[in-house]
Amino acid sequence: MLDTKPRLAPDRSRLAAISAAITCVAVVGIGLSLSIPLLSIEMERMGASSTLIGVNTAVAGLASIVVVPFVPRLAARVGVARLLMLAICLGSVSLVAFRLLPDIAWWFPLRFVFSANLGILFVLSEFWINEAAPPERRGLVMGVYATVLALGFAIGPTLLAVLGTQGFRPYLAGAGLFLAGLVPLLLARRLSPRLDETPSRRFLGYLRLAPAATLAALVYGAVETGGFAILPLYGLRLGYGAETAAGLVSVISLGNVLFQIPFGWLADRIDRRRVLLVSAIGGALGAGLIPPASASFPVLIALLFVWGGIAGTLYTVGLAHLGASVRGAELAGANAAFVVLYNIGLMLGPPVIGGSMDLVPPQGFAWSLCGLFSAYALVVLWRLRAPAGPAPRP
Repeated sequence: MLDTKPRLAPDRSRLAAISAAITCVAVVGIGLSLSIPLLSIEMERMGASSTLIGVNTAVAGLASIVVVPFVPRLAARVGVARLLMLAICLGSVSLVAFRLLPDIAWWFPLRFVFSANLGILFVLSEFWINEAAPPERRGLVMGVYATVLALGFAIGPTLLAVLGTQGFRPYLAGAGLFLAGLVPLLLARRLSPRLDETPSRRFLGYLRLAPAATLAALVYGAVETGGFAILPLYGLRLGYGAETAAGLVSVISLGNVLFQIPFGWLADRIDRRRVLLVSAIGGALGAGLIPPASASFPVLIALLFVWGGIAGTLYTVGLAHLGASVRGAELAGANAAFVVLYNIGLMLGPPVIGGSMDLVPPQGFAWSLCGLFSAYALVVLWRLRAPAGPAPRP
């Protein structure tokens, strides 16, 4: 009995820290998924062309690529919890500023500031979760994190449908959701990890250290953004109506929600690189089956559900594998590299997948996705020749 409390206290602190970080990023996810379509609709209302809207949206990826590499050093000086709270405050203010400054010229620097703070939130939240997660349960914790985040992204557009897109109300609601993320941070601020030193490696150093983990972010960024952007167009090319074609994205999202925890659980029991290989091969096979499945709508729906779920696990398991490879300040630097590669994939995916569909209409959409997963599977196979490191405990 005398030893019970010393063992439980760290477990309770760990659970509180993980819960705070997951709740924070989930609330921000709701605000983010509300803001993205809101800003696009408002720009169209202001008379912006589709190209200009796309360029403004692409600033989000550029902001993360420019700012995120400096986040670990900044967190070492300011503190993880403090920097998270500062990013939330700046993010909420910049979101309301979009409405206060209805001039497209202002929206480019505002998008940069808004997206840079989102990058800070995701890097430090994922670092905190990875640092606090017990090694033998890291995959499961990341699965829970990804599931909650996916649910948050599903809630945002629903709130927008309820609130509408006119006036200050949706902007204030989004800002309020951001600020709600301060509550768990304030409650658990003493549990946030400390960075007493800055990372010693540069960006390419993390790519060499854990290529299977970091490249998972690149491939997932390309597949997620490119797939979500081009899949409705693919549905239109198949002859479906606009609403049905757009609904195909919801099928992928639902599979993404349901597959995260099972694959995270599996990643705690076998070599995570093998789980990444299963995800890559499953993604390649699923994409390769899309052309024959497109002849039957029910078959296509079932395939997209399973394929979307398997594809989504790349991010979760890649993040868990990264946490098992490095710790402390190096983990913060590795998380930053992970997010940068995701954003590079975000910028590369749509033109590559869309261009492939133009070259081989309409099935180039599927073949390009198959190629991305196949190339990544080869990287994982190469890495499986290296020692696995500490084995995960069941």
